[in-house]
Amino acid sequence: MTDRIPVSSALDEETARAEVYGLLAALYYAPPGPDLLAQLRVAVTEAPAAGGFLEEPWRQFVAAARELSDRQVADEYDTLFGGVGKPEIFLFGSHYLSGFLNEKPLAHLRSDLAALGLARDETMPETEDHIAYLCEVMRYLIAGDDVEVANLTQQQKFFGAHVQPWATRMCETIAGHPRARFYAALAAFTAAFVSVEAQGFDMM
Repeated sequence: MTDRIPVSSALDEETARAEVYGLLAALYYAPPGPDLLAQLRVAVTEAPAAGGFLEEPWRQFVAAARELSDRQVADEYDTLFGGVGKPEIFLFGSHYLSGFLNEKPLAHLRSDLAALGLARDETMPETEDHIAYLCEVMRYLIAGDDVEVANLTQQQKFFGAHVQPWATRMCETIAGHPRARFYAALAAFTAAFVSVEAQGFDMM
């Protein structure tokens, strides 16, 4: 998973999209390390064109990274998504789509991943419907070298089936948690980005 910060200029739109997905994958998979947080704290917050839809949620997210210490961010991740037993907030699509983990949505996802020639890394402890995994798949479908797989048609199909139906509900759950600060801001940015993606695919 990439942890590069998306740059608002000097990158074409497709590269920028891939970088955002890679960043989201890294941030939802584990607490960000010192290097990534340091990059976030000095990230550019002005969009190339004033009034961009993602500009304000990105600005708020960068502000949250600047306000909180590395330890506070790591503790927040553990509080919300970690711990022993049931986490405060699930990051798995099956939970939001069926109410249970490892249900039919996961089987459907695995079938679609196999059709794309993709399979879960056995070293990854989480199931494929984890939001970080799905973001990484989207990044690959945008930036991958195999044009038979990495193309807009496959992006639209995968996003519509496995990201759009539940990602906003997850973001609302995170944003509504009383102990979420860094991740509340990340959730707001994620929800805005998902909305932009959905609108873009609807225009195809």
